[in-house]
Amino acid sequence: MRRHDELDDHTADYWARQILIGSTIAAVVTAIGGLRIALSWPSAMRWWLVPVAAAVVLQAAALRLPWQKLVRQERVRRRLHYWWFAELPVLVLFGIADPRGAMLYLPAALLLLMSAATVWSPRFVVMMGVLTGAGYALLLPLKADVGVVGTLVLLAMHACLSALAAINAQSRRRLDARRHAAEQRAETLLEASADAVVAVGRNGELKYVSPSIRHLLGRDAAALTGKLLTDVMQADRAADVHEFMNRMLALPIGRSERTETRLLNAAGEWVYVDVMGTNWINDPDLQAVVVSLRDIGERRELERQLIHQAFTDSLTGMPNRAMFRKKLEDAVQNAGDRPTTVLLLDLDDFKLVNDNLGHSAGDDLLTTIAERLRAQVRPGDVLARLGGDEFAILLRDLDPADASGLAERLLTTAREPIRLASRDITCSLSIGLASSTGCEPTSTGAVCAEQLLGNADLAMYAAKRGGRNAYAIFDPTMSMSVLEEAQQRADLEHALEHEEFRVLYQPVVDMHTQRLTAVEALVRWQHPRDGLLGPYHFIAGAEANGLIVPLGRWVLRQACAQLASWRAATPAAAHLKVNVNLSARQFQYAGLVDDVAAALADAGLDPASLTLEITESMLMADIEAAKETLHALRRLGVRLAIDDFGTGYSSLSYLKQLPVDVIKIDKTFVDEVHIDEDDVALVDAVAGLGQALKMQTVAEGIETDEQWETLRRIGIDHGQGYLFGKPTQPADIMSLLSTELLSDRQHV
Repeated sequence: MRRHDELDDHTADYWARQILIGSTIAAVVTAIGGLRIALSWPSAMRWWLVPVAAAVVLQAAALRLPWQKLVRQERVRRRLHYWWFAELPVLVLFGIADPRGAMLYLPAALLLLMSAATVWSPRFVVMMGVLTGAGYALLLPLKADVGVVGTLVLLAMHACLSALAAINAQSRRRLDARRHAAEQRAETLLEASADAVVAVGRNGELKYVSPSIRHLLGRDAAALTGKLLTDVMQADRAADVHEFMNRMLALPIGRSERTETRLLNAAGEWVYVDVMGTNWINDPDLQAVVVSLRDIGERRELERQLIHQAFTDSLTGMPNRAMFRKKLEDAVQNAGDRPTTVLLLDLDDFKLVNDNLGHSAGDDLLTTIAERLRAQVRPGDVLARLGGDEFAILLRDLDPADASGLAERLLTTAREPIRLASRDITCSLSIGLASSTGCEPTSTGAVCAEQLLGNADLAMYAAKRGGRNAYAIFDPTMSMSVLEEAQQRADLEHALEHEEFRVLYQPVVDMHTQRLTAVEALVRWQHPRDGLLGPYHFIAGAEANGLIVPLGRWVLRQACAQLASWRAATPAAAHLKVNVNLSARQFQYAGLVDDVAAALADAGLDPASLTLEITESMLMADIEAAKETLHALRRLGVRLAIDDFGTGYSSLSYLKQLPVDVIKIDKTFVDEVHIDEDDVALVDAVAGLGQALKMQTVAEGIETDEQWETLRRIGIDHGQGYLFGKPTQPADIMSLLSTELLSDRQHV
């Protein structure tokens, strides 16, 4: 903070300029006096030319002094008073000695008075006015025949001029005080701000550094001001600094550019900052590139956690499907002639464990199997959980025969009994093996990886069809399963045509009141032979063969029509909303916006009643296209939600650009939120993120009171899960609405 008596750059520049002007005027006036002595004074008096010439030289020499630095010193400014006082007796003596002294004294005295008014206080100006007036009163009777009245009139006029100079000095002081107050407020705000502001000159000099730099980097602003930017950065960052400055200087005036970088603080630690630079180099008042620095360490840490979650299975700590796919692509891309082998493992009858013993026992089974698998693979191999009860192993430089030996060991270790829920459970694996040697020569890494996974998947299902608890090596004849897929497509087309699909609705409730606020529409297939089938039996196939688009359109129209029916039947549904999931292919479909608009119009619903749910992975597949589609949907007026938040990777910088209303927290973060501090911290961070971005939060998969209580305490807005209700028929939702309406009336 600047001391009260310390001059800022603006004031120091003003003082220096006024002193230079005053010195110039004094030198010119003294030179005129010397000319007067040379032309009009008697020869005997012309020896005065010597001291006058010396005075001119001294006053001219004063112009060369570094006044910008000198006036910053309080003692120098105090001693400048003597310059004005010293001029007075010289003027009086000159006026007495010169035949026309009174006439010459007055303009010189007024110049001295006006120069004093430009820098000194009103009190000093009044003092100078009194002293110059006294000199004038002395000279008038001696050198001018104006009489008493004329003398008084001239002195009165001089007093008026002195008063005017004092008023001008007072006005200048008030303006300076206001400017100082404004600068002080700005400086206080900058110091209190979390952002640090730096002004960088064209040559890289730090012309200004805000005090808040101490909070950011632990360094004093005064110690940095005046230094070159390259001097305060690490030597290896000089090229980056020059590149940044060149980019900024190439921008039009007033234009900005944003980037992210890291800086070393005073403690030697890296601080990640968001950098916003604006080019004001050609602005006459600034002449600098203004750079704003914001600490984004917390945001990057949250992104790191989300990235970790995006590529790590929360239950086993293994790489997940996304990470496995990436590593597989890299492996086949760089394999050359060396084989890359994939083992795809699926637990047999895992669903029975979940149904009979509960999801907690199922999780224990998965973690136990994961540990057994981890003990069998080499340190360099990649073991991942792809989801559910499916695992995968990536083997590099391993002979296919050795891969078969590994598969046999895995089958053996999986068959060892596992103690679950006070009973011994024996489970088995079905394993499919495929090698990259079967990839087409022209295949890219991604294509070969997809082909390799597909082949392993075919082999795994061959092992299941062969009786399970076995492994199978991919054979091209397994591609006959494509015929089965064709049959499934025909079955799906028949189901669409004959309306075999059903829409069930799962309640979404307020976390504090448990009142019904929305329902999520979930499609099921009422198969004529196999009964009611869940989405896992047909959604992937429909997505693959494109039938997901007409199926999704049908679900959307059914959900909108059902909500309209509820609203017509009971006033309790007036504020009820319906959530509909969009598949990846449906989201990419060009006619999606028209389909949504038509469904709303046919049902007679206001757009805000409909919430469309999109997964993170769908958004990040093509972020620009996704943003365009989302904004088009937003213009319709529908609400938008990100489903399964945290299971994919989305940058927070993208998230804040998307017109999203709701964040749905995936069930994997909810399962152990009441016992796992890491899950609590992550859900708390997502809740804070939702509040910061003004988005509602919904927790999925709530099954216990403990989970509900923990999530409610964290601040999650809404929840859904078996604790509040399973997916159910429309009539059951109607019963819930009627019960709530009756309850409301009883409390009236």
